[in-house]
Amino acid sequence: MFNKKPKSYTELLGKTNRIVEGTLIKGDIISQADFRLDGELIGNFQSKGKIVIGPAGSVTGDIVCKNADIEGKFNGRIQVLEILNVKSKAIIHGEVTVGKLSVEPGADFSASCIMKTNPKNHIGNEGQPKPEQANQ
Repeated sequence: MFNKKPKSYTELLGKTNRIVEGTLIKGDIISQADFRLDGELIGNFQSKGKIVIGPAGSVTGDIVCKNADIEGKFNGRIQVLEILNVKSKAIIHGEVTVGKLSVEPGADFSASCIMKTNPKNHIGNEGQPKPEQANQ
């Protein structure tokens, strides 16, 4: 009854880690769960969840994650498997690789951007014509 087992990372998904404004982290962060950053990170970030960089947040380094919402500053390379939402007050410089991209008017988006289809959602053989195109 009182024996608590440690929660698995799948139970942590949906819960959010938070770094508050005024906090500076120098180093890499690896997280299984979602993450909200209102402080400053100088280093790399990796998550199987979502990262939210708040209006006071700043990241200098590389990010690899499933989803991202950026309202603060980002400088580096970011790889988002699904959707990157860039808010109107965001400042992004660097290289961006995304599945889908949403940029609000007013955002400073000075980055090279590559959009890739999610391999899980991609059906069919690349380079092969679809059946309806084969006889045209």
